Amino acid sequence: MEETLFFYDLETTGIYPDSDRILQFAGQRTNIDLKPLGEPINYLIQLNEDILPDPSAILIHGISPQQAKLEGLTEAEFLKIFYEKIAIPKTTFVGFNNIRFDDEFLRYLNYRNLYDPYAWSYENNSSKWDILDLARITRALRPDGINWPVDKTTGANLNKLELLTKANGLSHESAHDALSDVLATIEVARMIKSSQPKLYEYLYRLRLKSNSNKLVSSGSPFVYTSSHYPSSLLHTTVVTKVSDHPNDNCILVYDLRYDPTIWLHKSTKELVESWRYVKDRPVDDSPLPVKTLRLNRCPAIAPINVLEGDQEALARLSLDMGAVKEHQKIIASEGGNFSKNLFSAVEILNQKQDERQRNYRRPVDARLYDGFYPDTDKKLLIGIHKDENPEVVRETRKMFKDKRLQQLCSFYLARNFKKQLNNDEQSKWDEYLQRRLFGGGDSSQLSVYFQRISQLAKERTDSRSQVLLEDLKLYGESLVPSYAGE
Repeated sequence: MEETLFFYDLETTGIYPDSDRILQFAGQRTNIDLKPLGEPINYLIQLNEDILPDPSAILIHGISPQQAKLEGLTEAEFLKIFYEKIAIPKTTFVGFNNIRFDDEFLRYLNYRNLYDPYAWSYENNSSKWDILDLARITRALRPDGINWPVDKTTGANLNKLELLTKANGLSHESAHDALSDVLATIEVARMIKSSQPKLYEYLYRLRLKSNSNKLVSSGSPFVYTSSHYPSSLLHTTVVTKVSDHPNDNCILVYDLRYDPTIWLHKSTKELVESWRYVKDRPVDDSPLPVKTLRLNRCPAIAPINVLEGDQEALARLSLDMGAVKEHQKIIASEGGNFSKNLFSAVEILNQKQDERQRNYRRPVDARLYDGFYPDTDKKLLIGIHKDENPEVVRETRKMFKDKRLQQLCSFYLARNFKKQLNNDEQSKWDEYLQRRLFGGGDSSQLSVYFQRISQLAKERTDSRSQVLLEDLKLYGESLVPSYAGE
């Protein structure tokens, strides 16, 4: 089977993958030369009755819950198609900001529906890639041949898909329609491949963790483009690996723009207090110029020699290579304790985060990252979807070791086999819906939902918005008919 790319995009009920849902999934398969293979796919996905969409999100893409119910598939029906036609061997899943957004929604979709949340993206020689990071590093290092959008008022560098296509005269019929965004993403990929073929091919190879790991672990400084670096610097700097990370898929890198001298002899406690994301860090205190580079998220990186002799690139990035090299020497000769203390600092920060999560009672749908499944449970998952029989789900539920899977089985039955629930299952599902929609009285999810609709109705007076908001109101009322008369 040949290696292919599957470009995909989602429209969702909101921005939170652990609580929001996919409403539209669209995609187009291409060969490695970006030529289409077959026809594009475009599916709507129905909402379950325990989900209230964010009205603001619906106003952006225009897909009402009623339309999704009328024209769409259930999540379980969609996933059968996903595994039969989309997640085939040697597929690279590609999107525009998919690594941080769309891929997360797909993982939670699989998790809720009793599939392995991760296997689709790496099994059978599959992989993933992100055109947004490709665009960012191309703008930083090799911008020639492409028109790059800038905010006319502030002068800020912009990399939004709809702005890139507009600036370069590329086809993009309807931003925030998943299929239109897919086709536009392919156009942007073709543009970069045509204008900067060597950089394109290099970054495509680096999507594989084994390849990127060779560069970041070489001991030499390298170029790193990340959304965590300022837009004014084109999200790009030169870094060096300073420590391993408690997570094997990550390393810690130091931004060589900054003199490391003040950090090298700080204690673990001091490093924790200086960490960029510590909320109580003093405002005037310089943040620690260290970031976590995730090797399993296709980091946009390049060897430092891409900047050698390129004065224009150095000027764009405001980089002083003399200072970068001097800072690297200091870390190489004096950074031993710094590396150890950084590792310990991250362990402490991770422990604090774990404690916060344990103290926060989250619904089972949101607990994907509480840990990996035992191998025995993974094997059991495979059998659940062979004939979609509720009795198989009930029997398998008893055998799972992971308590999350036991709970998810109950939800899976209620969402996909509602007419076949027994009295006890139906009663527990009804109690869950009551808590989810009405729990909290005046501050319940349903009350907040209707309040948000009323607020938007006053702000958005155009006919399209008014029709969508009325649909959303009717949808909320349909979940609990008695509410409308109160």
